[in-house]
Amino acid sequence: MADKLKKVSIGNYIPGLLICLVVMLAGIYGADLIGILLLAAGILPEGSASPISGIFVAILIGIVIRNTVGLPDLFSKGISFAVKYALRAGIILLGLRLSLTEALKLGAWGLPLIVACISVGLFVTLFFTSKMKQSNRLGTLIATGTGICGVTAIMATAPVIKAKENEISYAVANITIFGLLGMLFYPYLAHGFFADEPIKAGLFLGTAIHDTAQVTGAALIYDQMYESDTVVDVATITKLTRNLFIIAVIPFVSYLFFRNGNKNGQKTILPKWYKLFPLFILGFLFLSLVRTIGDATVSSTGQAFSLFSPEAWESFYSFWSSFGSTYMLGLAMAGVGLGTNLKIFKGLGIKPFYIGLIAAVSVGGVSLLLISLFGDLITV
Repeated sequence: MADKLKKVSIGNYIPGLLICLVVMLAGIYGADLIGILLLAAGILPEGSASPISGIFVAILIGIVIRNTVGLPDLFSKGISFAVKYALRAGIILLGLRLSLTEALKLGAWGLPLIVACISVGLFVTLFFTSKMKQSNRLGTLIATGTGICGVTAIMATAPVIKAKENEISYAVANITIFGLLGMLFYPYLAHGFFADEPIKAGLFLGTAIHDTAQVTGAALIYDQMYESDTVVDVATITKLTRNLFIIAVIPFVSYLFFRNGNKNGQKTILPKWYKLFPLFILGFLFLSLVRTIGDATVSSTGQAFSLFSPEAWESFYSFWSSFGSTYMLGLAMAGVGLGTNLKIFKGLGIKPFYIGLIAAVSVGGVSLLLISLFGDLITV
């Protein structure tokens, strides 16, 4: 009898998971198609990946399905499971993408630059969220997305502060739009300020643009226009180093969220400190350390952990980090889209987009200023 109940219980999740899978695959295909069209139009240089995340397209497709044909209750359990557990698994696997040794390449002045830009992104966003009397949850999501690593940071923060589906969707749309604008225009701005200084140009692109794919796209545009491989390398290292700060920033902004809620009389209970540091972030950190140790042993002995050849090791971490970022997070965000009712957006209005614009411009401005003043001290 117990086995029968267990089978029935598992079966209740299958329809929702299947529709999330279909929407995720459609999102990946849609994003790739957009990239192909942009390449054909000459907007992107050869070798660029699509600047539109499959995650973002999956959210849009999910929203369209939810708000046109609708979804019966049959799908609800599987969708909720994807949003909760596929999300955490995806973020944990992302740890394999980031090596701590990459951060050391920026030197003593590169890291303070990244910290300064992250801090501006966080505090400017939270300040204007308060001044414009917007949702504290939504402001927190936009703050982490602007300050750290775009969509991934939003998704990592959302479960900690118990964000709603419409808030997640709004924040992702916000970050995607301003990140795309930065990708298209910042390469020319970088060249205007740092024409013969590729390290400074790469630092600017890596600190001023939100999402990793968009940073890469901007760097490739710069390389195509001005023939500088160095910009691509520096921008990539800078962005990956910036992504590592997710480990510290997520608990910090979560603390600010709960503390500010109490100050504003919203009856939010500040969790114990260890609950502000979610287990999936610990998993992310653990796999990042695994990646770091594996890279270090490849450099010292020629084999990762004395077991894997350099090619096998690269294949291993590339596969699993890509699986996490593309499929697990895609499954989760398909669920977010499928759970988002557009009627709820009426209460959010246009002001959060103004907040995202102010934050994006502030981060870019601070990056330009600090690189202009101290960029000569940074070596990569």
